[in-house]
Amino acid sequence: MNLGAFSISLTVKDLSKSIAFYEDLGVTHFGGTVERGYAILKNGESLVGLFKGMFETNTLTFNSVWDQSAQNVDPFDDVRAIKEKMVAAGHVIEHEQGGEEGPASFVVVDPDGNPILIDQHR
Repeated sequence: MNLGAFSISLTVKDLSKSIAFYEDLGVTHFGGTVERGYAILKNGESLVGLFKGMFETNTLTFNSVWDQSAQNVDPFDDVRAIKEKMVAAGHVIEHEQGGEEGPASFVVVDPDGNPILIDQHR
């Protein structure tokens, strides 16, 4: 199973200030806007998502349709298939969104309480 691009999704209080801080570190802002409440930042192969009001806690994120350079992966493992594997293994799914095809996501929590978002935006 290929989970796709990995990033850390950070909850922030002031998105503009957070973007400026990470840009000062040399991280490039290449996606999202303050108006939409999120920003995707990149440094080398590292991805950081900054989110205002979207998540309650910092979250590990996998995006099954992207590689680490935010390029589409084809074919990709559908988020619903990944979810079914987790359910079959006895894990509880939280915050599931989406229909039978296309964009969808779910959150599963690891044994130490860390939320993991599995996201598919296409």
